[in-house]
Amino acid sequence: MKRSTIAASAAVAALVTAGCTQAPLSEVPQGSSSPTRTATATTAGPSGASIGPSTALPSSKPISTASIDPRALPGMPPVLDPHNIYSADTPGNFAAATKGARSLVYVPDGISNRVDVIDPLTYKVIDRFPVGRLPQHVVPSYDLKTLWVTNDLSNTLTAIDPKTGKPTRTVSVEDPYNMYFSPDGKFAMVMAEARQRIDFRDPHTMAIKHKLSVACKGVDHGDFTADGRLFVASCEFVGKMVVVDVTKQKVLGYINLGRNFMPQDVKLSPDGKVFYVADMAANGVWVIDAVKLTVLGKIHTGKGAHGLYVSRDAKTMFVSNRDEGTIGLIDLATRRVRATWHLPRAASGMAASPDMGNLSPDGKVLWLSGRYASEVYAINTTTGRLLARIKVGTGPHGLCVWPQPGRYSIGHTGILR
Repeated sequence: MKRSTIAASAAVAALVTAGCTQAPLSEVPQGSSSPTRTATATTAGPSGASIGPSTALPSSKPISTASIDPRALPGMPPVLDPHNIYSADTPGNFAAATKGARSLVYVPDGISNRVDVIDPLTYKVIDRFPVGRLPQHVVPSYDLKTLWVTNDLSNTLTAIDPKTGKPTRTVSVEDPYNMYFSPDGKFAMVMAEARQRIDFRDPHTMAIKHKLSVACKGVDHGDFTADGRLFVASCEFVGKMVVVDVTKQKVLGYINLGRNFMPQDVKLSPDGKVFYVADMAANGVWVIDAVKLTVLGKIHTGKGAHGLYVSRDAKTMFVSNRDEGTIGLIDLATRRVRATWHLPRAASGMAASPDMGNLSPDGKVLWLSGRYASEVYAINTTTGRLLARIKVGTGPHGLCVWPQPGRYSIGHTGILR
């Protein structure tokens, strides 16, 4: 859900009471099957019990990667462990660039047009400052030295100095809904959602280098293959995924999930074999083969599946189910849901609406924005207990927990490798 439902303050009441308006869908749509698109993976329900294989998906034109160099993207830091691309993200493994960074949680409040700053030790808002119109995400730079606030409707980025926790400058950037960085550090990749583009920019000055048009609406979240060569992004409003050749900065093709679906956050599995894609309309997570670029199946997690976060030991993926106030835990070894945590309602009776965020540096707390309730949740990652419910501005979205362990950032709310 983007500017059509959250850009104007007049829509706040509808957001709070109704959430997303699409009908709940839990089954894969019927359609013609093809040799490359027949889903065979077994999915799982909230209890972890098998609910059977997915039905055939709508066919798509096969995506050829024959022209892709099999070697890792030149300039990308080498993968330390081929079985776990997140092996550099273990507790305490901070890069030198993060030395001196204050331990804080930054919350972009989309309707209030500000960033609230939370002390993660006291669970208190200790600062707030105005930014541009409709701030969507707080994104760590590739070199870990800057945090960028993506001010979508004002066409600007606000730079934050992590050592002070204060804004330092504003840069003009067209339609910055979200932002990623190529794994070689050469480009910032701005998800210009309303323009149907991925804009490649200088990662420091943000000067435009190449505007890549995509033939799908709602391009907003993505992730890279383990070798850094491909970028797979969700096209929220048409139920597709777009596949981009990072080196050539060109579209290779599209993966069709079905026009009634709404893919959201994307995360590569620790072993690099599959992409997980949260889907609000499918009420779960798609599993896509990262080599063949075909859909293997779907895991049901809960209504309004939205954000994806890998545990520090790379064994569990936390899924925020925004429309039912729950967190689904996927066992990454079995691709089955092993638990579902239910967040309690606020004292006012307002239901929880867990959205985007990240883990604490030690992995013991999952921080998520409460999109419709003007609050932030701190959740114990061992027990699922709600540790704190913190009042913030209206329309909180892609919050950033900083600093994070890891060598470099590929963007969003802090995907480090």
